[in-house]
Amino acid sequence: MTAITDMVSYETENGVGIIKIDNPPVNALSAGVREGIKSGIEMAGQDDSVSAVVIWCEGRTFIAGADITEFGKPPKGPALNEVIASIEMSSKPVVAAIHGTALGGGLETALGAHYRVANAGAKLGLPEVKLGILPGAGGTQRLPRVVGVPMALEMITSGVPISAAKALEVGLISEVVEGDLKAGAIAFAKKVVAEGRPLVKISDQTEMLQSAKDNPGIFEEFQKSIARKIRGFQAPVNCIKAVQAAVELPFPEGLKRERELFMELMQGEQSKSQRYFFFAERQAAKIPDVPKDTPLIDINTCGIVGAGTMGGGIAMNFLQAGIPVTIVETTQEALDRGIEIIRKNYAATVSKGRMKQEAMDKCMSLLTGTTNLEDLKDVDIVIEAIFENMDVKKELFAKLDGICKDGAILATNTSTLDIDEIGEATKRPEYVIGLHFFSPANVMKLLEEVRTKKTNKSVMATCMALAKRIGKVPAMVGVCEGFVGNRILHRRAEQATALLMEGALPQDVDRVLFDFGLPMGPFAMSDLAGNDVGWRIRQGKGVKSPIADAICELGRFGQKTGSGYYLYKDGGRTPTPDPVVEEIIVKASKEAGIERRSISDEEILERCIYPMINEGCKILEEGIASRASDIDVIWVYGYGWPIYRGGPMRYADAVGLEKVYNTLLKYQESHGDFFKPSALLEKMVKEGQTFTNV
Repeated sequence: MTAITDMVSYETENGVGIIKIDNPPVNALSAGVREGIKSGIEMAGQDDSVSAVVIWCEGRTFIAGADITEFGKPPKGPALNEVIASIEMSSKPVVAAIHGTALGGGLETALGAHYRVANAGAKLGLPEVKLGILPGAGGTQRLPRVVGVPMALEMITSGVPISAAKALEVGLISEVVEGDLKAGAIAFAKKVVAEGRPLVKISDQTEMLQSAKDNPGIFEEFQKSIARKIRGFQAPVNCIKAVQAAVELPFPEGLKRERELFMELMQGEQSKSQRYFFFAERQAAKIPDVPKDTPLIDINTCGIVGAGTMGGGIAMNFLQAGIPVTIVETTQEALDRGIEIIRKNYAATVSKGRMKQEAMDKCMSLLTGTTNLEDLKDVDIVIEAIFENMDVKKELFAKLDGICKDGAILATNTSTLDIDEIGEATKRPEYVIGLHFFSPANVMKLLEEVRTKKTNKSVMATCMALAKRIGKVPAMVGVCEGFVGNRILHRRAEQATALLMEGALPQDVDRVLFDFGLPMGPFAMSDLAGNDVGWRIRQGKGVKSPIADAICELGRFGQKTGSGYYLYKDGGRTPTPDPVVEEIIVKASKEAGIERRSISDEEILERCIYPMINEGCKILEEGIASRASDIDVIWVYGYGWPIYRGGPMRYADAVGLEKVYNTLLKYQESHGDFFKPSALLEKMVKEGQTFTNV
């Protein structure tokens, strides 16, 4: 064996040259890997003892993509396009042996080979779109030449990998290898030589492009078909343009067009934000003051108190992870109703082909229902999912403390209440934690974990690991009213209501925020959630909201009653502006002595978004969140903030902190101290800092 670089070596076996890549953990295409592959191809070409070449990777995966840490840095070593061209131009057949994942630049490298084989568990894809870019090393030009334009468009614009079985079906690989992949790839390479098979250069192939040439409207049709899914995103649009170039231009010119479209994205704010978020999500899983080697508590069983919408959704996460769940309700009727909803949710997933019946049966077999709290005595973790009432929750936690075994974690799903106070109702406050799931809990990815002053490190580390196990993205925060997500949401809600009082209408505010990239504005969201929820909370606190209260007093609770801030005709979900609501708003303004005025879209956006950023600064000042990027993860996964804007704190960097600061000062002067910039924001502006490094 000959070491070419620290990451790549060359050896021969049975007359086949093997270029071995070993760059853990995912064999990323670092400069040393690119240089090693290119040199290995040259060595194999000059090695008279070999008749074919296999590119093979050590470890758990084939090349899983580019080295993202090199993005934005001066180039080192050969460019990937140059490496792939050297593979394709090899005078000896090159076979890529794929296991684990061949993603992004990894699949582009494999597309340079004359043949590809994979083991049964391999996944192949081009996920660059998820980082706001497109495959920049020929992926948009070669893939459609292999699998056809429709399949290539789907793979490249979605970024979703396909299985080895699917790859074989569409011609992306030549063989699924059973048993030892390396031996199988060598045997396949020898067969290619023995049978005199041609050196298949994908760049020369045009047959699979013909149907798109005959139907040039395919690109516009495809873009229309995914328009709703890609709303606001630039990368999928450029991906479509790049694949179109593969059809309309000769291969070398197609590569140039791909590069132009790639650089347009790479230099844009969307990709910068999406690449930022890639690291932010991974960083959120780390708690600064909890060591990596903190011992974890074994979680093999789960108890859930409350079989309503939240409790049932939470249960589904654990069941799908294979963790048995005991769910408790106060009455048999409520319990049966909750379990039936879980069953129906699974059945709907099965009917859509997203789950097998056997998997549903397995999940349901792990679920036990009871009306006896004592049945939770042996579970490893209990999650309380009852209604938001402090006295009731404290009473429940005191009971659970006396029932559950020593070492069991007691968690609450509260979205606003003081978890320190809940913990003090027990004799084990160090084992109490907040696990704030978002509705619908079986779908939403965020898990806002809330540490109390006494939560111990093993409990925190265990719950962060548990989140990943049940398919959630965790972010650890501290205790305050609304924690991080809802606390910031409340600031936006205050301004949205103030804008109505001053001259805007619900459809004005909602349109501006929808166009910004959010899934819906605050008033459409309130109608969806149910306006009566907030009404009950305000009544409990003795707080009044003239417009919202007047709407609820008319029984306009939102979509479920057919009217709220909007009308919903014929039981539909499409909001229609309603003159009745405008009358309510105008009347409230008049009674408050406010003269209504025309409000610009710019003012609506600034007054809704900039206070969110300012509140994020206060949260960081108070140590409620460890990092600005944690706030962004919470808002992207919990509230639908557009990922191409990175989160509210990343968006502040993109706008410029000085602009945010000065705009807040302007509104403070005209609208009062609600807009007063936080001390942290002021300090950062003076020191020229950004949130990217906070």
